[in-house]
Amino acid sequence: MGHRNQKPTRGIWKNKGSIDDPDEKVLDFSYTSDVLAQLVVDAWANTALRTKLLKHSDQAGVQTELANRGVFLSHPVVLTESEYNTGWTQEHDDEVVLVLPNESRKIPPSGAFTLLETAKLLMAVTPNGI
Repeated sequence: MGHRNQKPTRGIWKNKGSIDDPDEKVLDFSYTSDVLAQLVVDAWANTALRTKLLKHSDQAGVQTELANRGVFLSHPVVLTESEYNTGWTQEHDDEVVLVLPNESRKIPPSGAFTLLETAKLLMAVTPNGI
């Protein structure tokens, strides 16, 4: 599984494995999905789910949570925004790295509204946001 990078540069990096061949940054992306936005809302509301998603040693747990929502990835990794900002080095070519938007960016919903639209917006402004 990936690890925190010693680089002060934020983002996701592919380790080239050689001093002579420097690491390269992997593309940041934004993707809109109602299902994944609901996963963000659920992770904000459920500490156990959030912990499961962010436990890097439990890739199977992340796979299961995503598969339960129709997303099937062989090497999913979920990071906090802090981990993303510190830099992350991929250890597998098939890793798909997703970033859980910080809960501190939201306020409680009012009226009949939920946090779904808030999650979608934060997914869009958070690189690799889920």
